Amino acid sequence: MYVAVSSPGPGLVDAAVLDADGGELERVHLASDEFPAWAAEREREHPRWVWADTKRWYPLLLRAGVRVERCLDLRMCRLILRTAAAAAGTGLARAPRDRWDDPAHTVPAASDALFELAEPEPDGDPAEELRRQRAAIAESAAPGRLTLLTAADSVGALVAVELEHAGLPWDAERHDRILVELLGERVPGGRPARMEALVAEIRAALDDPDVNPDSASTLLKSLQRAGLRVGSTSKWELREHDHPVVQPLLAYKRLARLYTANGWAWLGEWVRGGRFRPVYVPAGVVTGRWASDGGGALQLPKQVRAAVVPDPGWKLVVADAAQLEPRVLAAMSGDAAMARAGRAHDLYQGLVETGAVETREQAKYGMLGAIYGGTTGESGRMRPRMERAFPRAMAFVESAARAGEAGEVVSTWLGRTSPPGRDAAYDETRSYDERARARSDGRAWGRFTRNFVVQGTAAEWALCWMGALRRMLWELGGGDADPRPLTERPHLVFFLHDELIVHAPAELADAAADALRAAAAEAGRILFGSAPVEFPVTVAVVDSYADAK
Repeated sequence: MYVAVSSPGPGLVDAAVLDADGGELERVHLASDEFPAWAAEREREHPRWVWADTKRWYPLLLRAGVRVERCLDLRMCRLILRTAAAAAGTGLARAPRDRWDDPAHTVPAASDALFELAEPEPDGDPAEELRRQRAAIAESAAPGRLTLLTAADSVGALVAVELEHAGLPWDAERHDRILVELLGERVPGGRPARMEALVAEIRAALDDPDVNPDSASTLLKSLQRAGLRVGSTSKWELREHDHPVVQPLLAYKRLARLYTANGWAWLGEWVRGGRFRPVYVPAGVVTGRWASDGGGALQLPKQVRAAVVPDPGWKLVVADAAQLEPRVLAAMSGDAAMARAGRAHDLYQGLVETGAVETREQAKYGMLGAIYGGTTGESGRMRPRMERAFPRAMAFVESAARAGEAGEVVSTWLGRTSPPGRDAAYDETRSYDERARARSDGRAWGRFTRNFVVQGTAAEWALCWMGALRRMLWELGGGDADPRPLTERPHLVFFLHDELIVHAPAELADAAADALRAAAAEAGRILFGSAPVEFPVTVAVVDSYADAK
């Protein structure tokens, strides 16, 4: 059963109850303040909610204590079906663009209003759009996979809203102590004390009392005047020089990064009521990986992780998927030798044990070179060995790279498709210089498509992991029979590509750890069936995020 929800006007909700084929069974018109109670009653029947934007509708229900089991985010699904190679011949893919192709509506994060359903123009009928998308999937060359992909992206949208609603437990006082310890005392209107001391060292070493290390252009000129032959102020270039300014300047850069990205201003803006609530953007990258639209959740530095602590009587359960992308490559390519290596918890050590390479470091560089197309340095040197030891895996990514170089598209395991590349390198009507530039661009695009198929499928695995875990945690907390809201049960509070954090009552922490492992195994089965590839996760039950690694 589906429930298709829309807002025909300010303060109004229109809900159509649909059967499994999308046929309308009932349609109700509600005032916005009546909707949560109605939705809570309907949720007992375990429908799949259908709406234009999860980010618009689900926060409103969560604030009212209503947790949704499953949904279809029609705008996310529309984007998939518009661009999927498997759906290229469908009526939806050929149809002119309309309002369902527009970017998602967002509700301001700082708003205190319970319901904000007004839009300049109401969406089209979600029931009609659902039927259109179901028809496109049925017409496609891969209906099973596209059905799973649209469901996975939609559950990811639910998780993103729940993460923001729950927030990551954060001790602001501990964060302040970390900043004082690393940066020095806070100075109103100026740099923290330790940073200011480093500025003095930098100026003395350069014999330039006015140089501003925060200005790349003036700093570069000062470095060059001091005799350093550098073309930039990057740490990689600075490390190649033996000069008194290098060490204080590198130290300043490290502290400046922390001060700017996660200093006191960040703390005041993003941590409130003991919670860090970043803004996640599910499928915000073309590969399907998530992005962040505020708060920098996907770049949380190690220096401040000690401020992430559970509530009294609770624990953080931190899980990290071990070498996810190489395992995904083994499963996608059907490379039995790589799959056998992956039976070790440490896949890189497993590669060593196959005899393909001598050291774990060689295995890591060789595998990263295979996925990202490295041809120089240690990655390039290991490449022939990887090709001999794992021919099917290497042929798989090479095929994706060649497709990209030729301007063709590639797809992930479930069917998310890359943007088209250029094919001017092979156009004989172009000049030699134009074709040479295009060949260079083509090789770069080939590296992108090589990575796209693996990284995008790893993102799909992560969605399945979160979806399975979300269900298991709900049941662990008592399921539908327990009236407690989401945040009073074991629940997800953080996601970073291949890492999850669960906030759980201490007595349920070990069970949550078991759920993280079981959900990882289930994600592998959902995507790859009986493929002999294991997806182990490292799990730690801790009192601080900093203690997890």
